[in-house]
Amino acid sequence: MKKISAILLAFAMTASMLAGCGSSAADSSSEEQTQSESQSGAQETESEPVDVNVTALKGPTAMGMVQMMDDADNGKIDSENYQFTIAASIDEVTPSISQGETDIAAVPANVSSVLYNKLEGGVQVLAINTLGVLYIVENGDTVQSVADLRGKTIYAGGKGATPEYALNYILQENGIDPASDVTIEWKSEHSECVAALAQDPSGIAMLPQPFVTTAQAQNPDLRVALDLTEEWDKIQENAENPSALLTGVVIVRTEFAKEHPEAVSDFMERYKSSVEFVNENVDEAAQLVGNYDIVPAEVAKKAIPACNIVCITGDEMQEKLSGYLAVLNEQNPEAIGGQLPDDDFYYTQE
Repeated sequence: MKKISAILLAFAMTASMLAGCGSSAADSSSEEQTQSESQSGAQETESEPVDVNVTALKGPTAMGMVQMMDDADNGKIDSENYQFTIAASIDEVTPSISQGETDIAAVPANVSSVLYNKLEGGVQVLAINTLGVLYIVENGDTVQSVADLRGKTIYAGGKGATPEYALNYILQENGIDPASDVTIEWKSEHSECVAALAQDPSGIAMLPQPFVTTAQAQNPDLRVALDLTEEWDKIQENAENPSALLTGVVIVRTEFAKEHPEAVSDFMERYKSSVEFVNENVDEAAQLVGNYDIVPAEVAKKAIPACNIVCITGDEMQEKLSGYLAVLNEQNPEAIGGQLPDDDFYYTQE
């Protein structure tokens, strides 16, 4: 009996052990399945479209986006949910970025640095979207070089912003003191400069595109005397770290870029394609620019080739923009928010 009892006990212990192993394997299998389902669910969530709020200013900084805007409005984009806003003034854009209402924005180049410093690294630059668009125009034929501006009166808009700093830099580098060698009449808006030219037969003005085209439409005799982008480049020819005259950049909220890198990548691919379309299909692009009330289509058609619309990213972006900001910093540190941005200001694709 004792032998039989021992055998039965051994069977019972073995059965118990096997049952335990079976339970452990089942639990392990169930856990793996749960993890797999969880990972799958996370992947599905990440791939779902996110809301991307984009803001651009009226003018060249918005022109490069028009094909992308049109595709989004016509349901041709389903990767992300894009919402575009065209603002009339930078004063409308900066608060919306600060408050997280705008995720991506096209802004003046120096404003990007101001926001970076103000928000303590809260924005990053994705791309340079517009090179120089400033020109000296006149009702006559007296200005053939920067030196010819000495003693002249220049109507200009953009005091305290890129136009003022660019003009001062180019004048100074050509031996002209902006405070004493020329008279600069600052206007609150570029349209006021156009009006001043219309009333002054010998008038000279610094205007950006597309206002140059608008002014020439009103006065066909108005001549483009100097391209300030070319004049800037002449100064930089022998520089150790050459910079470029820039107008606008595209920035992203740093928090948004960290949370939605796929959305940022999607935007950049579509934006680059849109810029290429605008530059290669001027007539069609001009119609879209008019449709979005950025500037009239007939103005856009003539202005686009002179607007220097680009999409420059990566190392080239950092080289050009950092050099430009360094020039502004030498003139007035407040123009860039008090100090040059750190390297994390320049967005790099992970």
